[in-house]
Amino acid sequence: MLGSLVEKELTTPEYYPLSLNALVNACNQKSNRDPVMALDEEAVREALRTLDKKGLAGPADNMISRVSKYEHRLQEAYNFTRHEIAILAELLLRGPQTPGELRSRADRMHQFDDLGIVQSTLQRLMKREPPLVTVLARQPGTKEARYAHLFSGEVEAPTPDSPVGVTVPSGRSSVERIARLEGQAEKLQAEISDLKQQFAEFRKQFE
Repeated sequence: MLGSLVEKELTTPEYYPLSLNALVNACNQKSNRDPVMALDEEAVREALRTLDKKGLAGPADNMISRVSKYEHRLQEAYNFTRHEIAILAELLLRGPQTPGELRSRADRMHQFDDLGIVQSTLQRLMKREPPLVTVLARQPGTKEARYAHLFSGEVEAPTPDSPVGVTVPSGRSSVERIARLEGQAEKLQAEISDLKQQFAEFRKQFE
């Protein structure tokens, strides 16, 4: 939600601060989100109360409107540069990312002329007290390390032996799974042999 507030301030300032309904829609947006969420108004209200207590977001000041509107307060709390706040917003919206991904995705909020600026921005955020960004261990099969924000506490990175999305089977379930896969492989091989035989017989008709 905090990332959504920052994003809308930078990309659609004419509609910022956001009403509660607009904030719910921003949080549940399908594009530029990972994961995509489905929050209701009560969940957003609760998140606003939590962020308000931390001084990170709350009702917009000096707003003359019949509808309550909300804004983030990251600038007051941390005095970020435009580079820093755009990078943080992207990390909040899409989770851990490489510098290259951050440069291309954050471009809609603030333009980064080269990758070096992204990397130096990440380093500044990592050197803050307390740190606001951390670098995750590079995963097997990947060329670049990913960076993650620390607003929600320490990030649990998968171990090198267990990449993301891979479940390592163990014990009896492992044996059963292997046997099942072998059975499926044998069945496929038999079907392929039958198809080859049928195709060969079909070709003979035209020889």
